[in-house]
Amino acid sequence: MPEMKQAAVFLDRDGTINEEVGYLDDLGKLRIIPQAVQAIRLINGSGMLAVVVTNQSGVARGYFTEAFVVSVHARLQELLQERGAHLDAFLYCPHHPTEGTEPYRTCCLCRKPAAGMLQQAAGQWEIDLARSYMIGDTLNDMAAAEKAGVKGVLVRTGYGRDAERDLAAAPVKPVHIAADILAAVSWIMRDRVT
Repeated sequence: MPEMKQAAVFLDRDGTINEEVGYLDDLGKLRIIPQAVQAIRLINGSGMLAVVVTNQSGVARGYFTEAFVVSVHARLQELLQERGAHLDAFLYCPHHPTEGTEPYRTCCLCRKPAAGMLQQAAGQWEIDLARSYMIGDTLNDMAAAEKAGVKGVLVRTGYGRDAERDLAAAPVKPVHIAADILAAVSWIMRDRVT
């Protein structure tokens, strides 16, 4: 019998795991949303992968470097591990279609609402997208989820309340709306078994 592919919870970073601060260009601005630690622990305990997929156009705009993005992810992982949680992978898009300079100013397949980061993760870690979820605070997160064939859950943290107001006119809809990442993960754990 072939081994079953793994399911994942894809997580937007800014506004979902850590507080939205505009462009996170200083490690001192990194503050984890309190509920995120328990939420990620729940994912870890479920056997699902916890995979960050984040647009970081601040690289294209010249606000920070790719090396800085990597250092933010290392610090985020460190803070989570101190509290008994961990993220399995980090993928980010440094591009912007109209801002910045080459090679970062480009129309790419990785920038959400495109599904490139989710598809890349699926190929790299043998993830079953049909059994996976995406948690984020923007309609771009929900669009990427839909394009990848995963269930999108919108959180009201970060830009989530604005996104919720825009849902009526939006071409994509989340399968669920949650107060925060912990409420989103709790819903996912119930949804998986139904």
